[in-house]
Amino acid sequence: QVQLVESGGGLVQPGGSLRLSCKASGVNFRLHVMSWYRQAPGKERALVASITGDGITNYTDSVKDRFSVSRDAAKNTVYLQLNNLKPEDTAVYYCAATVATSIRAREDEYDYWGQGTQVVVSS
Repeated sequence: QVQLVESGGGLVQPGGSLRLSCKASGVNFRLHVMSWYRQAPGKERALVASITGDGITNYTDSVKDRFSVSRDAAKNTVYLQLNNLKPEDTAVYYCAATVATSIRAREDEYDYWGQGTQVVVSS
């Protein structure tokens, strides 16, 4: 049974950093695509970053050069490093997983979701 549990969110000032974690039980990182989505207030949930079983990463344009996705198979954990945070990064961040060999962009392509962790960027 797959379970995804996010942590690491919080309140941070603009320009600050956070590292989000997604503890993934029942997931084989070599077989699953792991992604981070976010949902800002009043907006639809949107894909932020993904990592494939081969370690290929992909980012939405608004976070390139600021966010970084990685994983630690020994800890069964996927990370999202958020740097140079902006107020528009404020959102609930979700971890998602699906069995696939290439990046999946649509929400309905993901079988497993975490409960989300809140990130607030404000001075």
